Amino acid sequence: MTPSTAATATAGSGHAQPQSLTDLFLSFTFLALQGFGGVLAVVQRELVERKRWMTREEFVEEWAVAQIMPGPNVVNLALMIGGRYFGLRGALVALAGMLTAPLVVVIVLALLYAHFADNPHLAAALRGMGAVAAGLITATGLKLLGALKKHPLGVPACIAFGAATFVGVAVLRLPLAWVLAALGGLSCWLTWHRLGEA
Repeated sequence: MTPSTAATATAGSGHAQPQSLTDLFLSFTFLALQGFGGVLAVVQRELVERKRWMTREEFVEEWAVAQIMPGPNVVNLALMIGGRYFGLRGALVALAGMLTAPLVVVIVLALLYAHFADNPHLAAALRGMGAVAAGLITATGLKLLGALKKHPLGVPACIAFGAATFVGVAVLRLPLAWVLAALGGLSCWLTWHRLGEA
């Protein structure tokens, strides 16, 4: 899909889109540089609330697809968005935006950490950042809960699947691949069946 056809295809979608490959690259670079710890919260705020490239419902659907694909979720999402608007070039540019600046930052931080790894203050700070990241992810999940109102299975079933996933992964310590295959497969089948009835 060329940029012109992408613009035509999304013109009637009711939301904005990247203006160019440069816009796409800079947007994902800026997004990646904000994503310390709780990247989900940053991605949702930037793509849905600030840039309006996606609706909340589209974000929930595409994030779900990005999660079941191999590789980091946000990188998968960047590839999907870049490919949607600019084809293969857009996917590669979005990927470059997600990885270039963070790669430099990670290398610098790794060098610094090698010098200060034994510092107890640094260890305490890193533990504190983990708590903040968990809070960001929880807050984003609650914010996106409203998007489930339009799901064919309804909010109670979606909450039940979410709770079952949490129990399977966090409490029972089951392998993530098994939980995704079982609950994800069941959820997809039930949704497909419900859509067929409608």
